[in-house]
Amino acid sequence: MPNTFTLIASSTAGAGGTAAFNFTSIPSTFTDLCIITSLRSERTTGGTDNLRLEINSSSGNFSYIYLEGTGSAATSGSDTTNIVGYLTQDGGTVGWTANTFTSTSIYIPNYAGSNNKSISVDTVTENSAVLAYSYLFASLWSQTAAITSLTLKTGSGSDLTQYSTAYLYGIVKS
Repeated sequence: MPNTFTLIASSTAGAGGTAAFNFTSIPSTFTDLCIITSLRSERTTGGTDNLRLEINSSSGNFSYIYLEGTGSAATSGSDTTNIVGYLTQDGGTVGWTANTFTSTSIYIPNYAGSNNKSISVDTVTENSAVLAYSYLFASLWSQTAAITSLTLKTGSGSDLTQYSTAYLYGIVKS
């Protein structure tokens, strides 16, 4: 069980938002990585924007399965993209509550090892309206390289809105 979380880096989107959160030069001195975020997309059309993870500048070789809950129904599915969650956004058909953010936790065990990288994700959208979502993702990055950089960005290409935050932690298991 992990017992020591060390903050490696943090970032907050300033006025005008940011296209992505980039964590580079990740040291190999930890056992696992954990990213904790509070994010909102500036997208103003469509349903729900998605959160994408790039590892070592790669958006390929990903696969995932997910479970989605809405409070009244559950669905599941799978795909071969680098989606790791969904985001509240500034507009669109869902009618997201203003100034609410999606909370996401991304856990990557054995990130510096020489095996494919498993990724577990827990995402909850915040919304004071009728509908909000909870997601669990089990993802795989089918590459054996050690992880040295991570990028979080929207799937739509919209910016992450002002006050969005991301914290990268290194974890040492005892």
